[in-house]
Amino acid sequence: MYCRRQCVPPRIVTYTGSVPKLWNETIESHRREVRDAILNTTAALVFEHGLLSVTMSQIAEETGIGRATLYKYFTDIDSILAAWHTREISGHLHQLSGIRDRGGDPADRLRSVLSTYALMIQHTRGHLDADLGRFLHHDHHIGHAQKQLHELVSGLIEECAAAGRVRSDIKPDELAGYCLHALSAAGALTSEAATRRLVQVTVAGLRPDDVS
Repeated sequence: MYCRRQCVPPRIVTYTGSVPKLWNETIESHRREVRDAILNTTAALVFEHGLLSVTMSQIAEETGIGRATLYKYFTDIDSILAAWHTREISGHLHQLSGIRDRGGDPADRLRSVLSTYALMIQHTRGHLDADLGRFLHHDHHIGHAQKQLHELVSGLIEECAAAGRVRSDIKPDELAGYCLHALSAAGALTSEAATRRLVQVTVAGLRPDDVS
C-alpha cells in the first residue's frame, strides 16, 4: 500500500573541518602495524629460506595482505630489508643507551652493555646467510650506528677510568675499539654460554694492573 506519510529527506551534513585527530591516529597506527608485520615476516622468511629464495608474493601471502597493498609500502625486497635493518639497529642502540643511563656503578653498566651487545651479535648473525650478510654489510646506516656505539662504550669506559675501575694507561677511545672488535667474534659462536665467556675475557683485558 502506498505510504501517505510525508517523507522527510535525510539531513545532509557537510564536513568542512579537518580530519579528526583520533581518526588520523588510528590510520597511522594501522599503517605502523602493517609495516611492522611486513618487516617481521620478511626477516623470518629470509632467515628461514635465504635471501635469494624469498619473493614479494610470499611476503604478501605470509603477512596476510594483497600484493597491491605490499607495493604501497615497499617497492622490493631490498627496501624491506633495509627498513628492517634500520629498525633493528635503532632498537639495539636504544636498548644499549637505556642500560648506560641506568645509573649506579659504571663498571656494572659497562659489563651489561658489552654482554647485551655480544648477545645481539650472536643471535642476529646466527640467522644470516651469506647473501643477506653481504647485503646488510653495505647498508649505509651501519657506519653511523657504529660511530654511536663506539661513543657510547667509550663514554662508559671513561666513567670507569675516572672511578679507577678500568686501566688508565690506554685511552678510552682505544679501549672501546678493543672491546667492540673482540666482541665481534660472538657472531661465530653458537651458544649464549660461549658468548658470556667471550665477554668475561674481554672485560678482563680492561682491568687495572693492580686489580685481580
